[in-house]
Amino acid sequence: MLTAAAPATGTVTGPQVLRGAISSQRRDVTLGSLLASSHQAGEALVPVIIGVVVDTAVGSGSTGLLALWIAVLAVTFAGLSYSYRFGARAAERAAENAAHDLRLRLTRRVLHPGGGADAGRLSGELVNTATEDAKRVGAANLVLPFGVAALVAVLVSAVVLLTVSVPLGLLVLLGTPPLLLLTHYVSRPLERRSEVEQERAAHASGVAADLVAGLRVLKGLGAERAAVDRYRGTSQASLLATLRTARAFATQGGVVEASAGLFIALVALVGGRLAADGAISVGQLVATVGLALFLMEPLQVAGWMTLEFAQARASATRIAAVLSSPPAVTGGAAPGPGPVRGALRLRGLRHGALRGVDLDVAPGELLGIVVPSPAVAAALLACLAREADPEEGSVELDGAPLVGADPTATRTAVLVAAHDAVLFAGTLLENVLAAGGTGPAAERLAGRMLAAAAADEVADALPGGVHGTVGEQGGSLSGGQRQRVALARALTADRPVLVLHDPTTAVDSVTEARIAGALRRVRDGRTTLVVTTSPPLLAATDRVVVLDADGVRRSGRHADLVGSDAAYRDLVLS
Repeated sequence: MLTAAAPATGTVTGPQVLRGAISSQRRDVTLGSLLASSHQAGEALVPVIIGVVVDTAVGSGSTGLLALWIAVLAVTFAGLSYSYRFGARAAERAAENAAHDLRLRLTRRVLHPGGGADAGRLSGELVNTATEDAKRVGAANLVLPFGVAALVAVLVSAVVLLTVSVPLGLLVLLGTPPLLLLTHYVSRPLERRSEVEQERAAHASGVAADLVAGLRVLKGLGAERAAVDRYRGTSQASLLATLRTARAFATQGGVVEASAGLFIALVALVGGRLAADGAISVGQLVATVGLALFLMEPLQVAGWMTLEFAQARASATRIAAVLSSPPAVTGGAAPGPGPVRGALRLRGLRHGALRGVDLDVAPGELLGIVVPSPAVAAALLACLAREADPEEGSVELDGAPLVGADPTATRTAVLVAAHDAVLFAGTLLENVLAAGGTGPAAERLAGRMLAAAAADEVADALPGGVHGTVGEQGGSLSGGQRQRVALARALTADRPVLVLHDPTTAVDSVTEARIAGALRRVRDGRTTLVVTTSPPLLAATDRVVVLDADGVRRSGRHADLVGSDAAYRDLVLS
């Protein structure tokens, strides 16, 4: 039964992605911020304690006071060490969990029944987005606690310096905001270039994955040089974008380091001048110089935070673009017609190369479809598979329009087995059961369908039989073996309506005749459409229709059409 459609994907923005990644991990981010702030506060207190040691213990010559303050210093170091250890752990956990959640969201979007996420994107680009971009957005949870800690460190240093000297404290309080604004300003080009870098890197990954997947074909065509040239151009574009980002990063880092160094030198200079005038003690001068040196760390962290957030914003924008991709097909809330009988009806179907096609398929019919034009075949299969909705007209299953049903429910009733079906890394049995169930009953069904598709011979040739591995994308199998395993998988899915597209083009004629006879037997009583020009398969059908862009041009039994129609003979026997 067809059910109501799943909720459609919504529009998401980059800032929403970034905010969501942080808010979803607020517990660990808060814990990390508190512990990292404790660490930075402890770091700021170290030069203060050393200054006290100089003024009280060393100045007085008291061994007891010296031991006391050394103990205080040791406790401070122990506390700040503990805080850093567990604060960093909480921040890292937040970063990894946020990246994992984003990968799951992207995976759900890519696998959404409505499709559309892969429109205009290579598969490698999507993988890059789900790995590198998700990692960069998740890293915002790592840097945020340390950014908060850096701010706490500056405030603690300013308060301490205010107790030593009001001018010193005011210098830190008033001088830090302009430094942070400068850091933000010089990071703006980095954000723009980082986004371009990620786009170029993702495209290069997509091209590389595409070429690796088709390596066998490229070698067969002798097109290795053209493939290398194509990747070289893409890779060089990615390299140039990376170099521009690196230059922006170097500029940002240089400006931050130089401005922070000048600021710290100014603090030390003012402190030294106050000590020379007797306004502060030697111990306070030591504390001032120590705090001035310490301030370099939180200012560097601020620069690092700005850099990471610039990259995170750019990656969040890329992730949002995938999450907001409009679905290729939509589903309404119309209920299904009940148990699927398998009656298909096409009325005025217009999509791509199709122009107003009308076709009726009776429940349980084994129909052969001969399509001279590959574009027409692609358009028909896309509509039947709900990969695209018709531009005009309708496809009805048992009287209910497919456009008004959930794409997932549609595909549980109608399975379109594409000509270029992909196998997955794993065992032969796992591939055959990919669209079916599990357990002994499912394995027995798979065994019968392996025999029907003549794929039992493939199992016999594999070490381990059905439990033997087929390699990534079925790389250890020949083209004909992969076709037979893919056909067995489609048959094992046991859908009420099955559409096969050229399932035996790489199979020898004897095996093809065996498959044709088995197909009629195992699909008896269930609607089956075979888009092919294979004479053995067409001979096994109840009826054959010849379909072009404008509709059905011929219809009848295969033997009758061969005997009476010269054009048909040319199509299927040439």
